[in-house]
Amino acid sequence: MPQPAPAVQRSGGTIAPHLRRLLEFVEPGRDDVCLDVARGRGPMPAALAPRVRHVTAVDAMPEPPARPGGSSGRMSTVEFGTGPVRITGDGGPDDRGDDQGDGDPLPAAATREDHRPHRPIGPDRPTIKADATALPYRDNAFSLVTARFSLYTVGDPDGVLRELLRVCRPDGRVIVADLVRGNLAGPERDRIERLRDPGHPGTPSIARLTEMITSAGGSIRRLDVFTVERPIEPWLAGAPDEAAADRIREALLDEVDGGPRTGAKPRVIGGELWFTQTWAHVAAEPIP
Repeated sequence: MPQPAPAVQRSGGTIAPHLRRLLEFVEPGRDDVCLDVARGRGPMPAALAPRVRHVTAVDAMPEPPARPGGSSGRMSTVEFGTGPVRITGDGGPDDRGDDQGDGDPLPAAATREDHRPHRPIGPDRPTIKADATALPYRDNAFSLVTARFSLYTVGDPDGVLRELLRVCRPDGRVIVADLVRGNLAGPERDRIERLRDPGHPGTPSIARLTEMITSAGGSIRRLDVFTVERPIEPWLAGAPDEAAADRIREALLDEVDGGPRTGAKPRVIGGELWFTQTWAHVAAEPIP
């Protein structure tokens, strides 16, 4: 029976194999000045920091509607938690840890406000909060810009992509890592996603994601598309209530027993219910 592989020890910490796959795709260099745009606090800044000159982390979580009395009630951070995952044909990566490290201060010339403080990224260092569709950085400020599982959750995706490309140097690269569906896959897969998250915007096809990047002014250089399997229970922790989680379990177990397809390709591994997602890594460069 397939089992998740252990996380790999590197740089004084652990890094999940699927995150290592993304880092290998990114190809960070010692001279890179990096920007990571995420919804809350993601693992990329800590994973990149030991490998590059500097990392700036932006928390672009949109503000919720203000509550009566003037308090927004905004949470400080959220994380895209994958739980254990298996990359199909890769021997079973999981998501149990990330490298951590520090970076050097970013040159003031990279920012629109030269007095903005920049300090090393660490596990207890809060990220800079900013609007992903209006980043507070000058044109061509970064050699590497990353957005992992955040493109559709931090604002208008087209506007976000334009900003990611704007702050990237002409000879730099923008890396987008996100969920996709196959170009021939139907929309039924999104029904399960919306049961878990009623605000889910829909999963783009691979063709749609690359088209958005080129329309925003990017040139696609590399593409990595692969399937992962995940246990359902960590994922269902994000469901709005237990009734919604029960409906998802019921639909997936029904499919395992030969019922209607959900697009999630569920199966039982070691007594646990698992399902599949398709992830894509896209590397683009700004078009001069």
